[in-house]
Order: sequence, then C-alpha cells, then structure tokens
Amino acid sequence: MYNVGMEITERQKQILCQIIEEYAETASPVGSMTMAKLFGVSPATIRAEMARLEALGLIAQPHTSAGRVPTDAGYRFYVNSLDGRDVEPMDRGMHAIEVRVSSQSRADAAIRGAVDVLVELTGNLGLATIGGQLYLSGISRLFTQPEFVDTGRVQAVAKLLDNLEPWLREAAPGEPLNIFIGHENPIGKNSEVSLIISRFKSPFSDRSYIGVLGPTRQNYARVTALVRRAGQMLEEII
Repeated sequence: MYNVGMEITERQKQILCQIIEEYAETASPVGSMTMAKLFGVSPATIRAEMARLEALGLIAQPHTSAGRVPTDAGYRFYVNSLDGRDVEPMDRGMHAIEVRVSSQSRADAAIRGAVDVLVELTGNLGLATIGGQLYLSGISRLFTQPEFVDTGRVQAVAKLLDNLEPWLREAAPGEPLNIFIGHENPIGKNSEVSLIISRFKSPFSDRSYIGVLGPTRQNYARVTALVRRAGQMLEEII
C-alpha cells in the first residue's frame, strides 16, 4: 500500500503515469531504457526514480523481468490524479455510445446497447443492472486478454461474477462513478481485476448501474470517461 507519509516528486509522478500508460498498452513490464528515452535522462537516473517508486509501493518488479509494473496502490494514485479532462467530449467512443443509446425505443434495449458498446470500445466485460437482474456481455473478450492465460485468475473472476449482482443490490454504491481496483473490490479481492461502474436512474430503479470489469491494467482515463458518459446518456434518454 502507498505510504501517504512519503512524498513523491513531480518527475516521479510523471514516470509513474508513463509506466502505467505504457503497461496498459503493451501488457509487458516497463524497463528503465524505455523510460530513459522518453524522459531524456540516463537509465541510471530512471532506475533511481523507479527504486523510490517501488519503496513507496507504487510499482513492483515481477520475478521474471527487469521491468516494473504498477501496483494497485500505483493505479489508485493515478486514478485519483485524473481530472476528467483526459478524454475529449467528441471522442468517437463517446459518440458511439450516444448513437447506440438514442437509437433504442425501449429502456432495456438502450441499456444493453450501451453495455455492448462499452465491450467493443474497451475489450472488457460489460455489465448493467436491468430491474433485478444483471446483464453481462463480453465474457469471451475479457478472457482473451493476456492476464487470463492463468486459469486460476479466470476462476477468481468467475467467482466474483457469481456474487456481483447480490452485492450491487445490497451495497448499492453511492457515488455517481465508482472505481474498485484490484484488492479494493469488496468481492473477489484476489481476482486482480478492476470494476468501474456508473450509477444512473432508470425506469427500473433509482440505483441502476452500468460499467465494465477488466484487468487492473487499464487505460483508466479513457475507460472511466466512457463509463461515466454511458451512465449520463442512459439517465438523460430513458
């Protein structure tokens, strides 16, 4: 866990953000040579900064690699630093959600359509509550991601999904946008996935939810913006 009593410099913050974004793109641990080229400093300088970030608990070094990967605490630090302006309003993904939702005449079809677009745009599993049921789409897309070559992780996600609908019904997360990263998930703490959900009002409930579930390796700026917009569009139209 990130030690809040320890300070992080602006350069360390930039390096952390870059590691997270590189790792989201490549699914491979990020090495000092890559960072050195991006920041125009020596690999030794980057290694020293990485050591500091590791001491802070924000990145870790897999046993089989010289590179670094973000920890859950690193992702949380990154997500907390997002200000909502990281994705342009006219992003094509935003437009796709708006078109799909507005083209449906029934509320349940609009919700399913929004979920299906989120699956297409993110490669994650999409989910939404429709009445007292949980609609899921994109399970096969989720399990094609490299994190899930490990059958143990697949089983952990399956167990989480088994418990997700009753948890949403009972816990009813109260924030307009809720982001649970890795061990923060109240169910499936060891599944190493992130759950990003938006609350919205629908004809079925004042606390309906739409979102995605995927590996902790996410483009959080884009995915959270898309999920937020999906919830907003559904509430506006249905």
